[in-house]
Amino acid sequence: MTKKTTIASLSRQIEEGATTSEALVDAALSAIAAGGEEARKTFTAVHADAARAAARAQDLLRAAGQRPSPLAGLPVSVKDLFDEAGHPTLAGSKALEGGPPALRDADAVARLRAAGAVVVGRTNMTEFAFSGVGINPHYGTPGNPADPARIPGGSSSGAAVSVAAGHVPLALGTDTGGSVRIPAALCGIVGFKPTQRRVPLRGALPLSWTLDSIGPLARTVACCAVADAVLAGEPEWLPPAVAPSGLRFAVPQSVVLDDLEPSVATAFETACRRLSLAGVRLTELPMTELEEIGAANARGGFPAAEAFHWHRALLEEKGDLYDPRVRSRIERGRTMTAADYIEVQQRRAGLIARTDRLSADYDALVMPTVPMRAPPIAAFADDRDFARLNMLLLRNCALFNFLDRCAISLPMQEPGDLPCGLMLVGAAGADRRLLSIAAAVEPVVGPVVGPVVGPVAD
Repeated sequence: MTKKTTIASLSRQIEEGATTSEALVDAALSAIAAGGEEARKTFTAVHADAARAAARAQDLLRAAGQRPSPLAGLPVSVKDLFDEAGHPTLAGSKALEGGPPALRDADAVARLRAAGAVVVGRTNMTEFAFSGVGINPHYGTPGNPADPARIPGGSSSGAAVSVAAGHVPLALGTDTGGSVRIPAALCGIVGFKPTQRRVPLRGALPLSWTLDSIGPLARTVACCAVADAVLAGEPEWLPPAVAPSGLRFAVPQSVVLDDLEPSVATAFETACRRLSLAGVRLTELPMTELEEIGAANARGGFPAAEAFHWHRALLEEKGDLYDPRVRSRIERGRTMTAADYIEVQQRRAGLIARTDRLSADYDALVMPTVPMRAPPIAAFADDRDFARLNMLLLRNCALFNFLDRCAISLPMQEPGDLPCGLMLVGAAGADRRLLSIAAAVEPVVGPVVGPVVGPVAD
């Protein structure tokens, strides 16, 4: 398995007899074992024996004419906040160590297994999924495959690294404020955040049940579309061909273009120019409603209130085991009142209605996924720098969780540059339409399938 492989190419190789599930799973496990310390920080658990047994079972099923989906027999990773029967769910925390193993798989994991996917291990993450950085003081921070001295992004840090490093072709992540799209952008792969209600949340440890969504990280849009169909419980599907010419994209002018790192601004300008040359009609849209979202969340928003509700007993018992940076964010929910929570709900409903009307004439919104490339891990040593950079990393993505949209991040860097992402945002429920649009945009805006480069200077 190489960093260029896709779900389609691997599935075809198995179908044609060029390889087997057992061989692919062995290759994935060998790559993880050869990854040394970086792989240890990427995977919190590796299911070597169970994965090999599952791969052999998939090969027997295929020999008997059974192929449940294009994922059948392929190795995948799952984020450490999903329940797996027989395994503890730690969510990147020491506070949950010693707890009982899960009795059943999370619905999303169960759907992957029913489709024939082979879970090779659990991936590291920001503790309790509460930051966009990817730093974990308990189990180590996976280095960005483009430069291990840089952050991978979070909270699905190990998920992105497991794909970008070539361990697996697909990773299962979650996205509450960008936790799929941020690490996808910083690691140079594709990350899809579906409409929140599209994939069932049962068995996924919550951060905010209002905003949590479950999505795939992979090498291509088509890979994400295959996985999305499985996760949503829908028939096998690939994005139909859509011509870029004639598509209408709006470029919001409020918030999302503020404080862009110069190299990201240049990459975004280049991507927009390429889209225009391909016939996409780009329109600048003021969209000042985006400026109101920060004020709506000033008291902590849904994540603080809902996370504190889940964590308050555990904080009383084991709060000293939490990452202090995570604990402080959860503790913001302690001072939120019922009136504060209701106000956020009402303001959100109004902003969703207004932005839906504003963007109704466009096929998608387009902007940088993250306003910077991956900063060095060392840049987060000071708590104030951590807070500032974390907010910037989350900013663009979190706006559209709040607005209940589907969204996808595509690589838009030039070959040899550090990765950065282009985000397309669709309407709530228009997930398949957005995936089709993203598949059309993918070859236009930059390198999509290819090896992740080694360390690169700014």
